[in-house]
Amino acid sequence: MDAFPLPLAHIGIIGGGQLGRMLAKAAKRLGCTCTILDPTPGSPAGQVSGHQIVGDYHDPAKLRELAKSCDVMTFDIEDIDTETLIQLEREGHRIHPSPRVLALIQDKLTQKQALADAGIPTAPFAAMPEPSAAAFAAFGYPLVQKIRRGGYNGRGVSIIKSAADYGLHLPRPSLVERFVPAEKELAVLVAHGLDGDSRCYPVVEMCFRPGENVLDMLLAPADLDVETAAAAMRLAVRTVEVLGGVGIFGVEMFLTATNELLVNEVAPRTHNSGHHTIEANITDQFEQHLRAVVGLPLGATDQLSPAAMINLLGMPEHRGRPVIRGMAEALAIPGVCLHLYGKATTAPFRKMGHVTVLDPDINTARDKAERVRALIEISGEDHP
Repeated sequence: MDAFPLPLAHIGIIGGGQLGRMLAKAAKRLGCTCTILDPTPGSPAGQVSGHQIVGDYHDPAKLRELAKSCDVMTFDIEDIDTETLIQLEREGHRIHPSPRVLALIQDKLTQKQALADAGIPTAPFAAMPEPSAAAFAAFGYPLVQKIRRGGYNGRGVSIIKSAADYGLHLPRPSLVERFVPAEKELAVLVAHGLDGDSRCYPVVEMCFRPGENVLDMLLAPADLDVETAAAAMRLAVRTVEVLGGVGIFGVEMFLTATNELLVNEVAPRTHNSGHHTIEANITDQFEQHLRAVVGLPLGATDQLSPAAMINLLGMPEHRGRPVIRGMAEALAIPGVCLHLYGKATTAPFRKMGHVTVLDPDINTARDKAERVRALIEISGEDHP
């Protein structure tokens, strides 16, 4: 029988947002301690962990300070100084997923090239180092422009349907992709352990807010036939195997009208498409990620109940200290599970929390989630 001294491990988490917060909560359940690196004092994750280094993700001295304070490092964001992390890994510090994998993925062009080179189906794309009307026209409309680095939560992405929309383009080094009129947008979480074990979560469907490109509602499991669901899971596992690394990965993909699956993007971290797993699955994505990076056996991924998840976003034109309305009414609905992220200020469309609704019937879960969305408002004290 194994014997583990407690705390089991001291985990350094780069990034103190909501993902880091939920990682820190899972770490406490597993008997681990955490230190957070984040530039915002009292970050959402720092509130939970109790230990935070205030510093930037691109500050080599702060990254080194975190590495010296912990047994293993991981991250909840991708915009990190990977050169420093790669050097720290060379010096013997444990970092998962590998910073080399992160460096490949955080540049959307090199990520796309790696997938294409491995035969992973994806939308046709081209590098666009200097976006121009002529280059866009040569590629052909409609197209999706993505800046190579720094985009997240829909930022850094522009859908350009015709030459008349060129004014919406982003004047940054980019890639352009053929616009895919998807029947559904899907996501699959895949976990890889230190021992080589791999576990896949059931496929979910993602519905996005028009205009903001922010996930609005997630349905788990996705409404797919058995063959398509199995194919999506196989494709997700193969995609993560191509990239390599230990931890959990979110694989986003399109399902076309001809039932073709195309990989859109990969996130080398816990993912918005897996928040429902906290209540709906045997092992949630945050615990699974920590099991992987610490070296524990991966947990079962079976889903215990259908679920619908919505993000709670800051209201337009609202900033300042958050004010939440409708919470009591929403919590009175059976099956509603509320998560607030502890952010000190709100901003338009900023992720302030999420709600997962469990119900034996996925359509009923969706209807309840729609009711919750209509009830809860997160405004700000500085509303003009």
